[in-house]
Amino acid sequence: MPERIDFPALLAGHTVVIEMINSGDAGLPVLTQLLRVAQPALGATGMAFVEFGPTGGRVISATGAAEWALGRPLAADDPDTACLLAGPRVRQVQVDHLNGKLAGELSGSDLHWMVVSRAEIGGHIVGSLHALYSDDDEPGPDQQGVIGYLASCVAHMYGDQSGLPVHGDGPVVAALADGLAVVDRDGHVRLWNPAAAQVTGRSVEQALSAPLPFPLPPSGQVRDHRMPDGRWLRITSGELPGPGTLRVVTFRDITDQQRRDHDRELFVAVTSHELRTPVTVIKGYADTLTDHWESLNEVDRRQAARVIGQRANELARLVDRLLSSAAEAGPGDDPATPFDLGEALRSAVGDLPADLRRRLVLLVPTDLPKALGHRPSLATVLTELTTNAGKYSAPDSPIEITASVDGQLVAFRVSDRGIGIRPEHVERAFDRFWQGESGDRRGYPGAGLGLYLVRRIVEQQNGWVSLRPRTGGGTVAEVRLPRG
Repeated sequence: MPERIDFPALLAGHTVVIEMINSGDAGLPVLTQLLRVAQPALGATGMAFVEFGPTGGRVISATGAAEWALGRPLAADDPDTACLLAGPRVRQVQVDHLNGKLAGELSGSDLHWMVVSRAEIGGHIVGSLHALYSDDDEPGPDQQGVIGYLASCVAHMYGDQSGLPVHGDGPVVAALADGLAVVDRDGHVRLWNPAAAQVTGRSVEQALSAPLPFPLPPSGQVRDHRMPDGRWLRITSGELPGPGTLRVVTFRDITDQQRRDHDRELFVAVTSHELRTPVTVIKGYADTLTDHWESLNEVDRRQAARVIGQRANELARLVDRLLSSAAEAGPGDDPATPFDLGEALRSAVGDLPADLRRRLVLLVPTDLPKALGHRPSLATVLTELTTNAGKYSAPDSPIEITASVDGQLVAFRVSDRGIGIRPEHVERAFDRFWQGESGDRRGYPGAGLGLYLVRRIVEQQNGWVSLRPRTGGGTVAEVRLPRG
């Protein structure tokens, strides 16, 4: 059993977390700091938090011996997911009693016990907090009490929507029906149906006799309004027949529709910009060759042809990525098979552009076990990760590709020494068309599709991919696949 809980260290560390929140920090940095504080105080070998949505869960924060699991998905129909979401809210679990792949992965990392507590808001599960222990460190009831308390703290962060959830729209966004309110002439709520509470997160007790939490459009008109937490509501209003000058207001969550509209507009803007550049260069050099062929020497002609070829390759690659993002990227229905990961990495490196290949440092052990997956798609994954590393680092800086085995998993990493990635961006970077803050788009051109495609390809092979800041500066992208 672990030593007694270090409550002074836990309280001191928790104070730091609260000060982070009070100073404006939110989301993943705060959550990860909470795990870093709790792990040594609890005597745990590692900590992890799994965020759950309608389609399953994903490890969004991990420390210590659990860091390898960062980014790992948990499907909704996985038996381990069902086990973690059932039973008491706080409990102790022996890893060997789990029935899915997770048990083998944890055992392979010498993790055999866990204390797990669900983070819940009004009976809705937003995630689960895990403290992991080795075989010799069976936890006790004190650890369960602290983990239950910390899970409640995380649930409170979700209730505030302070940078969380990382995925999805939160626990009170999806409404089963339109919200309905009746307001008096002063704009105060007289009736507030359950769907209104579900859409806005404002209970009946909070809403009655208070002003609406959004602007009231003129009677008969429709207004789209953005709430402070970033969600969009479509609001309509009309006069209610009868005395008293009452107005009925209906509203629904249209965040997904707004996001789709935004993605469509962003797709047009980004692709038009990215396509225009190579097309303009190709046309310019082609016109030069056509109009000035006789006046150009052999060196100039070859240079023009070389540039046209390079830009045509860029254009072809961009078109492939756009088509892949609109279709099902990855191996499709092809079954997973064992393949030599080291040989596949070396082969994929050989197909990279020469200017990128010169910067690579490949460190792959000769006895690396086989991986289970779809070998041809590895070239796409490595191309996207190395291209991304090259784009966000100095032209003469090295890019390291390393590989290793970790229990039942085989992993490879692409590490650069570039501008790095902020902790709150490590998950958003996998969103389609997302490229960091607005100023980054012009400084680092691209369609924002590479990491999106990588995650889709890897997860279709029962693996997962994650990003993290590199110690000393830069970014590490890590792909984990099952052993063959």
